[in-house]
Amino acid sequence: MLRHLYNALWYPALPVALALSGGARDAGTRRARMGLAWAGDGAAPSAEPRIWAHAASVGEVGALRAVVTALVRERPGATLVVTTMTAAGRDAARRALPGARAHLLAPLDCRRALGPFLDAVRPTLVLIAETELWPNYFIESHRAGARVAIVNGRISERSLARYRYVRPLLREALSSADLILAQTDDDAHHFLALGAAPSRVIVTGNTKFDLESLNAAPLRPELETFAPGCPILVAGSTAPGEEQIVIDAWRELRIRFGQLALVLAPRHLERAAEIEGLLCAAQIEFSKASAPDAGAAGTSRVLLLDTMGDLRAMYRRATAALVGGSLLPGRGGQSLAEPAAAGVPVLFGPFHENQRAIAAALLEARAGVVVRDAAELARAVAAFLGGESERLAAGRRARAVVERMAGGVAATLMRLRPLISVA
Repeated sequence: MLRHLYNALWYPALPVALALSGGARDAGTRRARMGLAWAGDGAAPSAEPRIWAHAASVGEVGALRAVVTALVRERPGATLVVTTMTAAGRDAARRALPGARAHLLAPLDCRRALGPFLDAVRPTLVLIAETELWPNYFIESHRAGARVAIVNGRISERSLARYRYVRPLLREALSSADLILAQTDDDAHHFLALGAAPSRVIVTGNTKFDLESLNAAPLRPELETFAPGCPILVAGSTAPGEEQIVIDAWRELRIRFGQLALVLAPRHLERAAEIEGLLCAAQIEFSKASAPDAGAAGTSRVLLLDTMGDLRAMYRRATAALVGGSLLPGRGGQSLAEPAAAGVPVLFGPFHENQRAIAAALLEARAGVVVRDAAELARAVAAFLGGESERLAAGRRARAVVERMAGGVAATLMRLRPLISVA
């Protein structure tokens, strides 16, 4: 009954939903949100699987990349269609999964949009990344005959509190999932609290801790020339309000460490102009990664990383790295595994609930430090700048943490293979 009400409410809400997603202005986006962006490949039914992999945005694409790549490698005749909620995620999917038949903006979670989409894709296996609990995605895919699995599943305490209001609807959705592969025991308990069947919930670890995926491609030559021979603080995946904290800490550090360079990498690139404004207001000379001469801008010691796909490689040049989305409440923290895999001491704020397991491991290994404001950030970075041997040792311990936690991809694949073999 609740799902029928949910679907009924969607129909008058469709114009609003399309407007919020940009579809009201863009015919291509409108067709994608209504499930009409791809007509299918016209292939006759075959024994090979047809995989629909869905992710919210860039980070969730990273959670799917190694798993989906391995599945397609094992079944080279498989058809792969990837959807994301954001255009940035779609661009990331094109880079991470170039062999997919289509990279699309995801349809809205209503039967009217999902019907034509499922008719075109005809999935036999549906993989949903992390916290994308759209009820119709599960229920309608199951009804269409697909096997459904949540990969790298996670639910924060904050999300769980919200989801409890629609628990009956989510219980029905989760009952349509063949497998719920959770990152941690806490995540598994949260899925169970929403009504998931215990027999279908399995802890397999974090698929982002895949060393092959975490080992970044070489940094672009023009970025290699930024601040040569200087120590570098990289602030990655920052959120609104955090850049000013980092700038204040960097300016304090420069009094003692005059050659210290700074890289600011916002989580969302559309905020680049906002950060430029902060730097200009502070009268700080900076260069931009998107500029042709990004690394050769005179004496600039600040780089605005306003390009996609360069952060992971830039971490390898860092003396220390701050991971954003964690200094202020509301985000839950971004990936701590990326700088740790680069062998860099990892700094992060107190609001890192989305990164609980690796945060605890980094702190225990003395490879990570929690900082709460500009003063604490400056002190932590100064300690690493003033003790080269300890900094290098902390970086090695950070890398060791990721190596110990790797294995989520293999565990996930072991559970998915039976689904794809009968798909």
